Parts: sequence; structure tokens; C-alpha cells
Amino acid sequence: MDFTIPKELELLKNMTRDLVKKELEPVANDVEEQSKIPEHLVEKMKQLGYFGLTVPPEYGGSGLGLLGYSLVIEELAKTHIAFFLLISTNNSIGGKPIVSFGNEEQKKKYLPRLATGEWRTAFALTEPEAGSDAASIKTTAVRDGDHFVLNGTKHFITGGPYADVFIVVALTDKKLRARGGISCFIVEKGTPGFSVGRVHRAMGLAGSQQSDLIFKNCRVPASNLLGKEGQGFGVAMDALDHGRIVAGADALGAAEKLLELSVEFAKQRVTFGKPIAERQAIQWMLADMATEIYATKMMLYHAAWKADQGEDVAREAAMVKLYGTEMANRVADKALQIHGGIGYMKEYPVERMYRDLRVTRIWEGTSEIQRLVIAKELLKES
Repeated sequence: MDFTIPKELELLKNMTRDLVKKELEPVANDVEEQSKIPEHLVEKMKQLGYFGLTVPPEYGGSGLGLLGYSLVIEELAKTHIAFFLLISTNNSIGGKPIVSFGNEEQKKKYLPRLATGEWRTAFALTEPEAGSDAASIKTTAVRDGDHFVLNGTKHFITGGPYADVFIVVALTDKKLRARGGISCFIVEKGTPGFSVGRVHRAMGLAGSQQSDLIFKNCRVPASNLLGKEGQGFGVAMDALDHGRIVAGADALGAAEKLLELSVEFAKQRVTFGKPIAERQAIQWMLADMATEIYATKMMLYHAAWKADQGEDVAREAAMVKLYGTEMANRVADKALQIHGGIGYMKEYPVERMYRDLRVTRIWEGTSEIQRLVIAKELLKES
């Protein structure tokens, strides 16, 4: 068993770490206050190829596997979450369905523009009455000649207000549903009958936006069907398996940063004549944080490696997502406790990361859904 990270991936990880420290972290508070990433940094990340990290080289990307991409996200997660969200859909749940299920014509049309960041994607599955229960979606797609007509509403769609290309999951057979009655479509911004609805206000995630998407007799060319008709539920679940491991990488990086901040603060903060780092209560919190981070890292790297070998990782992805995101929330809580009143103040990153991490136990499937997936896989095997 060789746990050595390949040299080329280590170089990419270090490059991202330098970018975070020198350019992204210094503007983190500005991003939070203005809820916007400075345009010059968006352009720089385009130039450095971050929007096309997982796009195959023949379409202009870097062709990174899930392990390499997870290493990048682990570093980006150590600063404002908006930078992770900036590139995540193109490289994961928005772009991966086209990479994995798109035909050659679709790949040639969309992937090169996703790789450069000219176009950005959004993944549209969640609806007002279908979040965790994805098979209960109500958005329909009815065949009409060489088009499908979409009707319905999606909500909580990350990137909805500014994405150019949308992966939309819709019902094509109400009787079959997840057993062959759900399909995926590529819908471009500006398609008649498609509009962005209400932009949501969240407790965190400044610098990124979530919104409703509204489809009213939206005519989408049949050539924009992604994969085969009725294959959409599988397309969506494949994207979510990828996204769940990436969510674990985001949680891991944030937890590592919180531990780093906590160790540094504990050494500096003096109470009753000595640093709180000398208090056993603080030491035990730090030890627990470090142990859970280590466990998550091993789970994440192994699951990502298995995915890169082409193995089915539905169970492992759910485990990484479940344990990693709950771990990061526990770490955030301990970090805030160690920092005390200072950690509760908005001018310090602990408060921001505490808020931002809460959603990680919800998106890409709640913790409860991950437990159901894990149990289902175990029972299936037995």
C-alpha cells in the first residue's frame, strides 16, 4: 500500500496553497462583506485553468481525476468558501454529467467553454417538494417532435443567477419515475420559456448565489438530451457520488484551517498567567479535532482513489460526505469554543466558517440520506 501522493499532484496542491495564501485569503473579508469575488481573481483562476481541472485534455482541460481534484479543493477550502463554489460546478456536478454521459457533439460544444470558464454550469435537481427524495421531482419534459417541452420549478440551485449552462433533471414518464422515467437535459441560458426566479438569502455562502429556476413551456432540442431518455436518475446519482466526495474535500480543508487557527490562538491566548494551550481541556479538544481530521483524510483519499480506478464508490462517497461534513461541523464548534468571544465576532474567520460549514450537512444529500445510502449498500451486499 503506497500512500504517496504523485509528484505532479503534490505540485498542483502546493500551487493552490500558494494562491490561497498570497491572493485569495487577503481578500476573504472583502468577499464576505461585498458578497462578490473580485473580478481580477476570477480571471486569474480562469487563466490558471481552475475551471477545467476535471475536463479531459482533448477538450481543453487538465483531465484531473477525483483524487487530484480533491487535493485542490482541500486547499481552496482553507479560505472563503466562495472560491470553492466558483469552480465546483464546472468540475463536478455541473460538468461531470457532460464528461461521463455526453455524446461527442455535446462534449465538443460545451466542454471547451467550461474548461476556460467562458461558460459556467449549474446542476438543477432540487425542487420545492423534492430535495432528499429526488425521485419525487415534478418538473416534466414531454416529447414534441424534435424537442422536449419542460415545465416546472427548481430551487436552491447554486449558481442559478449567473450560470450559462444548466443540467436539468426532469420527469419523462410519471409511472416509471426513478426506474426509467427520469431524464437529464442540457439547457442553455436564454432558452425561451426558461427564467431565473427568486434569488435566495442564506445564512452563509456569501459570494455565491442560489436561486429558483422556472420552466414554462420551455422547448429544449432533443439533441440536448444528456445520455439516453430514462437514464437521468442514474446520471444524477453519478454526479452526486462525485459531488459527495468533493464535499468531503471541502469539509476537510476547512477543518484543517480551523485546527491551524485554533492551535495558533491557543498558544497566544493567556489566561490566569499561562497560555490556554497548557490547559488539558484545550489540549483534548485539539487532539480530538486532529484525530477526526486524520480519519477523514484517509477516507477521502481512499474513496477518491477508488473512483479513479473506475470502481463503484456509492457507499464510500456517502461515508466521506457523512463523516467529513459532520466532522467539520464538530471541529468548527470546538474552534469557536477555543477562541471564545473573539471566535464569535464577524471580523474573524472562525465565525464565517462556522456558518458556512452548516450547509455541508445538507447539500449533495443530507446526513440522513447518506446513512440511508450506506445502509442500502450494506444490505444489498449481504
